Amino acid sequence: MINMKIKTISLAFVSLAMLSVSCNDEFLEIGATGSLAEAQMVTQEGIDGVLIGAYSALNGVFGNRFEAPSHWVTGSVAGGEFNKGTDPGDYSSINPVQRYDYPTTQGDLNNLWRGRYEGVARANKVLSLLAASEGLQPATKTRYEAEAKMLRAHFYFDLKKHFNNIPVFDETVAAADLATLKNDGDAWAQIESDLTFAAANLPATQSQLGRVNSWAAKALLAKAHLFQGEYPQAETLFDDVIANGVTPAGEKYALLDDFSQIYNAEFDNHAEAVFDVESAMNTGSTQNANYFDDLNYPYNTGPDGPGNCCGFFQPSFQFANKFRTKDGLPLLDGSYNSPANALKNDYGINSGDAFTPDAGEVDPRLDHTVGRRGIPYLDWIAHPGKAWIRSQVYAGPYSPKKYVYYKSQEGTFTDASSWTRGYAVMNYTIIRFADVLLMAAEAKIQNGKLADALALVNQVRNRAAKSEHWVKNPDGTNAANYKIAPYASFDSKEDALKKLMMERTLELGGEGHRFFDLVRWGTAKAELDAYLQYESSQGLTTKFGGASFTSGKSEYYAIPQQQIDIVNGGDAGVVYTQNPGY
Repeated sequence: MINMKIKTISLAFVSLAMLSVSCNDEFLEIGATGSLAEAQMVTQEGIDGVLIGAYSALNGVFGNRFEAPSHWVTGSVAGGEFNKGTDPGDYSSINPVQRYDYPTTQGDLNNLWRGRYEGVARANKVLSLLAASEGLQPATKTRYEAEAKMLRAHFYFDLKKHFNNIPVFDETVAAADLATLKNDGDAWAQIESDLTFAAANLPATQSQLGRVNSWAAKALLAKAHLFQGEYPQAETLFDDVIANGVTPAGEKYALLDDFSQIYNAEFDNHAEAVFDVESAMNTGSTQNANYFDDLNYPYNTGPDGPGNCCGFFQPSFQFANKFRTKDGLPLLDGSYNSPANALKNDYGINSGDAFTPDAGEVDPRLDHTVGRRGIPYLDWIAHPGKAWIRSQVYAGPYSPKKYVYYKSQEGTFTDASSWTRGYAVMNYTIIRFADVLLMAAEAKIQNGKLADALALVNQVRNRAAKSEHWVKNPDGTNAANYKIAPYASFDSKEDALKKLMMERTLELGGEGHRFFDLVRWGTAKAELDAYLQYESSQGLTTKFGGASFTSGKSEYYAIPQQQIDIVNGGDAGVVYTQNPGY
């Protein structure tokens, strides 16, 4: 958590018009300055202010949830782990995403595009100012350049995995030439170049914890190689991060003992945080809190629960079922959806009617991830079921649980400056150490090192097996029949990949990775069509009936028609081409 406040940032596509920033001592304090001349901005103070503006774009620019760094809409809802939640009419622009029917004129997707390119523009502005600056200490100048390139690489990575075919430009491209840049840029080359520079030139530690370090750059570079199927390069980098990586505060990367602490604001900037987005509260602008998650709480809880609005981001039936275990291991054959194994739930049962929660074996991470009836909901009350769900017939019986604030934190780690109690202060972790371990395991599997991969996957599972950190009833007993065990072996590459893929679901569920994982694995069509069919069979026909995933199209979102219309039709002719299938 960092008490940083971006009061006013107004940028054109590549040129800065106005910037004012105020911060606490974590970041350099810059008072409100209004419109700044270029000469004023080539100072250390000015460049640092523009760089902070680039950092602020990590949290989104235009205030819509599609921009969320958590990718809860475009990664988790699209990935079938969660659905939109609430009812059909609320935030209806999300509805097509969960049906894989993305409209080309979707305003929120256009703002996702605009917001990420705003981040690119801000990073480019830092780099152009550095080129024009004089008098900065060489070490400071190099660090600023490395930070800006790390951020630019992140924004391009995000654009690449959402839209695939994108224009790519750096700080040397003239503004007049932007309108002629086609959306066929070599994004991966730019990403790798930026991250290679950042990894070599960023410090390992930072005095201001909101800033990225060299190890975050190496982790993101390794992830870029993984996404391209460049497994030897990915493995080498991941091994270095695992063996030697430290947080900006200098703490050795490690798994937290308690899984739930990852999503608890009291433990922000923890040893598992490799690359995260900082947040702040009560600054007069909820943009600095987790505004992108303000809807993602149980519905209509009153004082007994968090947020009191709005019932979004509900775990899917299938996702909850995947936590079923037998002898502590997941059901890799898909039988978790069978009537014998599906998680017992309170769908269609009023909160005042009797209900006994499922008594079968489940992975203990279930109740740190999914809010379900009869199980304590953090330090609030036991989840009452239907009373906290806006529409079970539309969205099912479950509530989100990660990145939800505790009752004991209300007023301390929540922002009271707006219409809802749901603005909470909690860093969102873009890359955490468990993710690094699992990505490293995946690279090792692809490189034929099954025993090494097994040890990494079991390291993650063994953390979840620490029973002192399982969800407890008020009397101290376990809230459910938790059972988890390490894998005895990876019997083949195919067996190892199946177990690795399931582990990513159980460990990282609801954190925005799933859709992009399915696309890069080439399993999106099979996985998501099966998901749609199962959710419909559970009664959610209004949401999912007739929906399907279209291979060769649905893997990527449409290039926003608004952007095509801006650049096409002039002297340059056709500049942007639409993605296949649209």
